[in-house]
Amino acid sequence: MDEGRKDESSEPASVPGRSRGSLIIFILVAMALVLAIGFFYMTKDRNDRPADAVMQAVEKPDSAAQMVGDAAMNAADTLRNHD
Repeated sequence: MDEGRKDESSEPASVPGRSRGSLIIFILVAMALVLAIGFFYMTKDRNDRPADAVMQAVEKPDSAAQMVGDAAMNAADTLRNHD
């Protein structure tokens, strides 16, 4: 029976600082959640037009170079088959 009294006496009846700390943690987690949702909402369907323009400009010379290479290969095949 004495052991039961030791356990009860070592624990304080109320912890006033603990509820305040829990409230602060809850507020911080809620703010982080709101910020994360806002970030994903803002970036969800955003098109980066300058980057798209740069990619199109890079792709056009690449396509042209590939077309010239294909034409040169076809001409070489034609010459090879002609002989």
